[in-house]
Amino acid sequence: MLDKRLDSYLNQLQLDLDFKKKKQLLDFVFLLNKWNKAYNLTSVRDPEQMLIRHVMDSLVVAPHLDGQYILDVGSGPGLPGIPLAIMFPEKQFVLLDSLGKRIRFQRQAVLELGLVNVTSVQERVEAFQPANKFDVVMSRAFASLKKMLTLCQHLPNDHGCFLALKGKLEADEIDMLPDSFHVKHLLQLHVPDLHEVRHLVNIIKT
Repeated sequence: MLDKRLDSYLNQLQLDLDFKKKKQLLDFVFLLNKWNKAYNLTSVRDPEQMLIRHVMDSLVVAPHLDGQYILDVGSGPGLPGIPLAIMFPEKQFVLLDSLGKRIRFQRQAVLELGLVNVTSVQERVEAFQPANKFDVVMSRAFASLKKMLTLCQHLPNDHGCFLALKGKLEADEIDMLPDSFHVKHLLQLHVPDLHEVRHLVNIIKT
C-alpha cells in the first residue's frame, strides 16, 4: 500500500526515482516507525503519515537543492537529510543534532539503507567547527530565521546559502533578518496530501 502511495506522490512532484531509491525511502519509513516505538523520535505515529509528513515533506525541496556539500542542522531522525541523501547519492550530507538517541538512529538507518554519502555528528550547532564549510546549510522546523542565521552564520562557505524549510511564515520574520543577510528566493511548496502551508526560504550573506 505504501509503495503505491509513494509512486503517486513522486508523480505529483515530478520526481523520477529508480526502484532502489524507492525501496530505501520505504525502508526508512519502516525503520523510523520501528525505532519510534521505543525512542520517541517523532510525534507522527502512523507510517502513512510519516511518508507524507517526513519523507515527502523533505523531498519537496529536491528541485531547489544546489551544491555538493550539504549540512542538515537540527536533523532529528535525519530529516530532511536522509531522504535527500537517498535522492542525491552524488551529494555529501552531514547531519547535525545534539541528542544522542537521534544520532544513534541516523547511524543505524544509514547502515541499514547502505548510504555512503551521509555523516552524522552529535554536537550543538553553535559549537560545531567543521574542517570544511558547506555549500548549503539547511534546516527544517528550526526556530526563527533570525535564530537560525545567528547560530549557523559560521557554517556556509564563501558561495554558500541557507535553506530554511518553514511552515507558516510570519511577515516580520523576514523583516527582522540582520542587515548582513538577504532573501534570495521565497517559495511556497506543495506537499502531496498535506493540507498545511510550507515555505522554502533561500538566504545568502550580503
